[in-house]
Amino acid sequence: MTDGDGRCSWAASSEQMAAYHDLEWGVPVRDENQLFERLTLEGAQAGLSWSLILAKREGYRRAFAHFDTAAVARFDDPDLERLMADAGIVRNRLKIGSTLSNARLLESLHQSGESLTEILWSFVDGATVHNAWATLGDLPATTAVSAAMSKHLHRLGFRFVGPTTCYATMQAAGLVNDHVTTCPRWRELGGGAGGGRTVRSKP
Repeated sequence: MTDGDGRCSWAASSEQMAAYHDLEWGVPVRDENQLFERLTLEGAQAGLSWSLILAKREGYRRAFAHFDTAAVARFDDPDLERLMADAGIVRNRLKIGSTLSNARLLESLHQSGESLTEILWSFVDGATVHNAWATLGDLPATTAVSAAMSKHLHRLGFRFVGPTTCYATMQAAGLVNDHVTTCPRWRELGGGAGGGRTVRSKP
């Protein structure tokens, strides 16, 4: 379940996946637009492979104004049709529409003094949870925390934020450190070092 140097085995599937694993996955993200990007891309992945979404990431950045929530919130129906013709992204009307509505909702929250950063990080008390998984097979697809996050985001009006999408976002944005314990990145990100909280893996 790991490659020769103990890294998470999924990192070996391509150079792009390796770079994402080594430089981004599990790194704490607190920037509002970057969190909006993570949430959007994980929602776009629903029913698809992450490698496909990662390959289209630059297309998404171009299409959605580099995930500037204020800019995306101003997109209208002609923009939706333009995006539906953009081969650089997944051309799913529901997923595209959810990105626009989520951006509008975020701008409304910003105006009331709230932020996606505060909302998401509140579910881990503001600090990365360092899990201690021995193999990739131990990693959950959802947790009680991601289910609670999903319920809260749905209640606010967000779309494409199911428990699986929320947990994938938590992994991608470093709310949890889900590198396996043999992976160098686990310790580099604070696993086993007392930074954040370490949760013992299931037997």
